[in-house]
Amino acid sequence: MNNILIVGSGGREHALGWKLSQSNKVNKIYFAPGNGGTSINIDIQVDDVDQLLEFAINNNCFTIVGPEVPLKLGIVDKFLANNLKIFGPTQIAAKLETSKSWAKNFMQKYNIPTAKFEIFDNYESAIKHVRVVSYPIVIKADGLASGKGVFICNNFQDSSFVLDKMFLKHNFGNAGNKILIEEYLHGRELSYIILSDGETIIPMETSKDYKRIFDRDKGDNTGGMGSYSPADIDIGIQKQLQQMMKNVIHYMKNMGMPFVGFLYAGIIIHNNIPYVLEFNARMGDPECQSIMMRLQSDLYDYLLACVNGKLANMPKLNWNPKHAVCVVLASDGYPNNYSKHEIIYGCNSILDCNNMIFHAGTRKINNVLTTNGGRVLGVVGLDNDRKLAATRAYNTSRKIKWKSKYNRTDIGYN
Repeated sequence: MNNILIVGSGGREHALGWKLSQSNKVNKIYFAPGNGGTSINIDIQVDDVDQLLEFAINNNCFTIVGPEVPLKLGIVDKFLANNLKIFGPTQIAAKLETSKSWAKNFMQKYNIPTAKFEIFDNYESAIKHVRVVSYPIVIKADGLASGKGVFICNNFQDSSFVLDKMFLKHNFGNAGNKILIEEYLHGRELSYIILSDGETIIPMETSKDYKRIFDRDKGDNTGGMGSYSPADIDIGIQKQLQQMMKNVIHYMKNMGMPFVGFLYAGIIIHNNIPYVLEFNARMGDPECQSIMMRLQSDLYDYLLACVNGKLANMPKLNWNPKHAVCVVLASDGYPNNYSKHEIIYGCNSILDCNNMIFHAGTRKINNVLTTNGGRVLGVVGLDNDRKLAATRAYNTSRKIKWKSKYNRTDIGYN
């Protein structure tokens, strides 16, 4: 049996650990730093690569990287240099996420459908551009912004406000020193995630997330306020997506930067063609929570096959045919300012195979569960259709309370 180290503290990491705990090949699962719902938490932050490396060596761990920050810092490269097994892309392969401009240039070079774009590194040229561009447009921070660096602008006033935040006020730090301005594409959005060993891919089930903070997709972008799986797309679109992702992995390998890990494509179906809005070099959150609820195969076998370059030997993944809906319970004020350290009540409800609570921004102090982040919990329901699954998730959500609890009310219903 094998020890696992999961790097991260969110709902994605809790969901991955929950699924891995069902494998008879897994012994202990450590979380660094983990949260109030994870089992064996280690007090090491995700950006402390040296301490994570030391822990993995001392405890003989197979490491799985959840969030993007340690990938950007080169955690995979450092672990591989020390002959440790680690699931995730190298620092250079992770540029598909860590630099949107690099990713867009990559897509343009290899004819991967994506929105038309221009790149700017100063306020003056960007503001000049948005005075004459056709609206709506999308403005994106080039670097990592926790899912909050994307803005849809309907007029010059919107654009100038965003550019002011990026370039003049530096609200996004170095992530906003370079920006992309893209055409706005109309269509249906979904998330398409694959496993890759650098050469072979195996698709996960389709999913969709809800990025905006308010119902009917209003308000600021967030890390994600809910998700469901499967997404409503026909087999023809799925075949296009699978071929596109095969091409991405092929091109990355040919460039000398093979991609190993979860590769996430944010997709919009425009004129019956899937366009890539963005790549993430890791599993989505909260898509992971919905997807893991439906996965019936042993996840450990597939992650190990990726690391060992043996994914071609693995069968297709098995999936529960039911629908899963994840409702994110957040602290009011997220994604901006919100309270912490509020006591959470009703989170110890007895759950079954059709209901699950994944922890994210939670913490236990003297066995008392409190809030410790913007996105606090992900409540997942599993049922025969999406609306039944959504109703199941909301029924569980209503039992959970804290002072500033907030959630959207339309997840899974539209």
